[in-house]
Parts: sequence; C-alpha cells; structure tokens
Amino acid sequence: MTARPCSTEAVGQRVVAAARGWLGTPYHHQMAVKGAGCDCLGLVRGVYAEVMGREPETPPPYSPDWAEATGCETMLEAAARHLRRIEHGVLQPGDVLIFRMRRGAVAKHAGIFSGEGQFIHAFEGAPACEVPLSLWWQRRLAAAFRFPGA
Repeated sequence: MTARPCSTEAVGQRVVAAARGWLGTPYHHQMAVKGAGCDCLGLVRGVYAEVMGREPETPPPYSPDWAEATGCETMLEAAARHLRRIEHGVLQPGDVLIFRMRRGAVAKHAGIFSGEGQFIHAFEGAPACEVPLSLWWQRRLAAAFRFPGA
C-alpha cells in the first residue's frame, strides 16, 4: 500500500475533488448530505468529513438569520478552530473562503476555492455550483482558511 503525499497541493486537490462531488446538490438549509441537500456550511462540513475522515463539529440548529440575530462571528470562530487562517493573496485550490454579505455585517457565507479564479458554494435558491470568484465576491471576502495538513 502506498501512502498519499501530504503536500499542500495534494490536500488541496483532494478538497477540490471532494467539493466537485457535491456539485448539483440542492440547497437545503442546515443539511450536509451530498446529493440530497446542503447549505454553504453543510458543503464545507461534508467536504471536511470526506477529506479528513470525520466532521469537524456538529453545529447547533441555526436559523437563516442567525448572524443578524446574534451579532457573533460564529462562522469565523468555528473555522479558526478547525482550519488554518491564511492571507487572501495566497489562495490555493482547496482553501475555504468566508464572506460578509454586506459591509459591517457578520461573516455568514462560505465556499471552497477551486482554482483559476473559481469557487464552489451552495447558495439559497440554487444547487451547489462552481462560479467565478468575481470582484463582487472578492470585495466580500472576510477571511480564508486552509485545511489541516495542507
């Protein structure tokens, strides 16, 4: 049996391959089941479980307006517990992106950078998809993280 390389590039490739396996999964708030339903957090949790062999943590139930209701940086804090924060300018395929949907708001959307200016995410009203990391999204980028071992 041959061990897989643990380089940053190898882990990132595994993350992107796993995320692409979720493409087309219908949007469903609070779900993390490939092919059945996921929200943005469910997509990241599901990919983490596939790549790392376990889910990072099970979040408590949350409403669509959880961030506005609490005002806490829950998503950024959870990402920091399980991922390694990186600078925005050094994105590599497989990095997790966290967005603020408007200036001054709590960060509450996530996706996975797939390389070549694209990212994979699940957004209300659409299935998980791979889209350009356009200027609109770049302006909302609050933080970027890398999987452990990458």
